[in-house]
Amino acid sequence: MSSDSAPAVQEPDFAPAPPGLLALFLAFARMSLAGFGGVLVFARRAIVEQHRWMTADEFNETFALCHFLPGPNIVNLSMVFGSRLRGIAGGVAAFAGLLLPPTLIMTVLAMAYARFGDLDVLRRSLAGISCAAVGLLIAVVFRMTTPLLKRTDPLALILMAGVFLAIGMLRLPLPAVLLVAIPLSIGATFFLRRKVAA
Repeated sequence: MSSDSAPAVQEPDFAPAPPGLLALFLAFARMSLAGFGGVLVFARRAIVEQHRWMTADEFNETFALCHFLPGPNIVNLSMVFGSRLRGIAGGVAAFAGLLLPPTLIMTVLAMAYARFGDLDVLRRSLAGISCAAVGLLIAVVFRMTTPLLKRTDPLALILMAGVFLAIGMLRLPLPAVLLVAIPLSIGATFFLRRKVAA
């Protein structure tokens, strides 16, 4: 039997086994220490591209869920992601890795800022860092949008554009937009899946 006729073996999308608690803690600690201007960019890179613990679509879905939970989105992501892989202990490990290193660093920096915050060079440095943070955020939004655009699902794109228009352009209150957008998106997804299954 020739090797040409043998079926091609595809690489798995995920690591063969979920990470241990220490690996979760260290991964989220690295994300938080690298996350100047926001951790989302580095969290997506580590989870989807580096460790392959999630696909791009699963990351988007998990992050979307975290948007509807109270509290900071990236903190919610650490808890949801860690719990998904290793239960409550995994959620605590990811949460601790995300928050412990920057908390220690920010405590030291806050004391330094209280003493030297009036220096002009420090204020200019912080202004430059904020510009870089905006660039990082735009880059990750583009990367997260790419899988949605590849699906060419017109209804999902219409809903996405509608929410952006309502919040970003018309400045409507976020809770009111979510009260309309969530039932619409759930209903549309349920209807389309039933239609495909039929």
